[in-house]
Amino acid sequence: MRVLIAEDDPLLADGLARALGAAGHSADVAAAGEDADQMAFGGTHDLVVLDVGLPGIDGFEVLRRLRARGEATRVMMLTARDAVEDRVLGLDLGADDYLTKPFSLDEFEARVRALLRRPGAPASSTFEVGPMEIDLAARRLKIRGSPVDLTTREWALLRLFLQHPGRVLSKDEIIEELCSQNEPVAPNTIEVYVSRLRAKIEPAGVGVRTVRGFGYLWNDRPDGD
Repeated sequence: MRVLIAEDDPLLADGLARALGAAGHSADVAAAGEDADQMAFGGTHDLVVLDVGLPGIDGFEVLRRLRARGEATRVMMLTARDAVEDRVLGLDLGADDYLTKPFSLDEFEARVRALLRRPGAPASSTFEVGPMEIDLAARRLKIRGSPVDLTTREWALLRLFLQHPGRVLSKDEIIEELCSQNEPVAPNTIEVYVSRLRAKIEPAGVGVRTVRGFGYLWNDRPDGD
């Protein structure tokens, strides 16, 4: 199974990842709320272990966004707060389980096993935009049934635009997303990446519009630049 650990304490995140690895699962780690939100997008994980006290947007907001997108990924909340109101809020927002710090690894592992045994299909990672079929989990893109190859950065761009339909994204926002690949990205290269993605998806009647002086806008009926 694939698990996303959203936890800003590096020692705890590493310990949980090691425990999951020893149990045969693969683990991705996010240390901030926005990163967790982006990595959880598309329902590509079987379980999200979500700390409430994340920097940036907190775990409650990450969970709210996840459920607002209709994603049914199982979520275990982690928190140092033991107030009843916090537990109730997390469960009302759609959490599947709630574990209060400090906790033992044995209890954590038992709860993970219980959640992963729970019936229920995870949300689909497949999207349809006009004649374009997108599978985020498998990184497959088809236009009218024909496969289209995207590079790693083109996939990152496509995922970002799908997350923010109808919103202009600045070059700085796009750079921040691409920098998650641990490689520096110069501002003037963003135009190149956007141009390449635009050329590949425009045959589907979908495009990325340049908004002069502001950034780029996902546009399902392009009218040029």
